[in-house]
Order: sequence, then C-alpha cells, then structure tokens
Amino acid sequence: MLKVFKGVMIGAPASGKGTISSRIVKYFDVQHVSSGDVLRNHMLKNTEYGVKIKEYVNNGKVGLSELVPSSAEVPSKMQNVDGKNSTLHRFPRTRAQAEELSGKESITVALNLVVPFEIIIERVKGRWIHEPSGRIYNLEYSPPKVPGKDDVTGEDLIQRPDDQPEAVRKRLELYSANIEPVLEYYRKEGVLKEFAGNTSNEIWPKVYDYLQSYMKAKAALN
Repeated sequence: MLKVFKGVMIGAPASGKGTISSRIVKYFDVQHVSSGDVLRNHMLKNTEYGVKIKEYVNNGKVGLSELVPSSAEVPSKMQNVDGKNSTLHRFPRTRAQAEELSGKESITVALNLVVPFEIIIERVKGRWIHEPSGRIYNLEYSPPKVPGKDDVTGEDLIQRPDDQPEAVRKRLELYSANIEPVLEYYRKEGVLKEFAGNTSNEIWPKVYDYLQSYMKAKAALN
C-alpha cells in the first residue's frame, strides 16, 4: 500500500502557494487544507478571533504568526483526511507550531516556494479578492472575466488594505524574520524541498517533476 503523502506548503505572502496547491490537488489527487480557510470562517462568523483578524487586516499586519490558528485547530482538519494524501497551506508559521504539528502528523515533505520580494510587491499591486470565498484575481496574470466582479458569484471584488506596497513590504519582513527557524527545522528533518522562480508558471514544472518522482519512488517501496 502506498504510504500516505502529508506535505506542508511554505512561502511568503503572494508567492503563489494557493496556485501551486490547487495544481497539486488537480494532478496528484491530494486534498488541500488551508489555515486561510479557517481564518476566513472566523471573519465571516464575526467571532472574537475573527474581529481581531479584521483589525490586523485593516492595519496591513495580516500574516503575523499569532493570528494563525493554533495546532489544536488546523492539524485537526488534516487528520480528518486521514488515510488520504494531503497538503497543508499557510501552516506552520513558527518552529513551535512545526514541532507540534509533527507530534500529530508525520510530515513527509515541506515544499518551500522562493520568490524575490520585489517581484511579490509588484504582483500584489494588481491583486483583487472575493472576500467571502478567498478567491484571488490579478489584473495582469489572472483577471476576472468581468472587471471588478467575482467569476463565480458576480459579487464585487475588493483590494485589501494589506495589499498596498508598504503594507506588503512589512508583511514580507515579518515573514522573513519568523520563517527561517521553520525552514531550519524541516531542513534538519530531511524533508525540506525548495523551488525558486518569479512566477507560479515557472515554479510549477519543478514542483510537478519532484512530486511525480516522489510518488513513483514511494510506490516502488510499497
């Protein structure tokens, strides 16, 4: 029997984690678990936690590690797909979270997307989102079919305060300061794989080739 694939997707804000994750789901029959979905659910329900998240978003501080749901909440969603291949997006954000997650799930691969920060800042300038679903559009790379409207619902798209260039730069600096201990942890565990590029289309073939080889190797061992 093929050993179950349990991966984490790491990368700076707007590095293409969502795009790469969706392609992994499509081509490798891997279920996607996102801490962002948990955050949006809290925001939509206006929980105490959700109100706090909105305050950070409005001040351009979204992405701080303390806003990410604890290891008691996000990994439980990964456990719900037990027995199936899955990848976890936007979690862990700290080494402590990585260690706690490893205590609950055997992480087989940590995929790190490496995109230059200046590229990310330019990319985010044109980003618009459908807030209820979290669907993301970019006026240059993936524009909506109707300007300013969500492709699925037809509802208005918004540009978040934290997508302004200076806010993005702050988020990237915070991310850089917090993520290195996480990368070092997975590096020592022998599961960190890094993929560099300027765009998702440039990075995706590298991820695809690696996962295809990984899956074949695992199948040969079982």
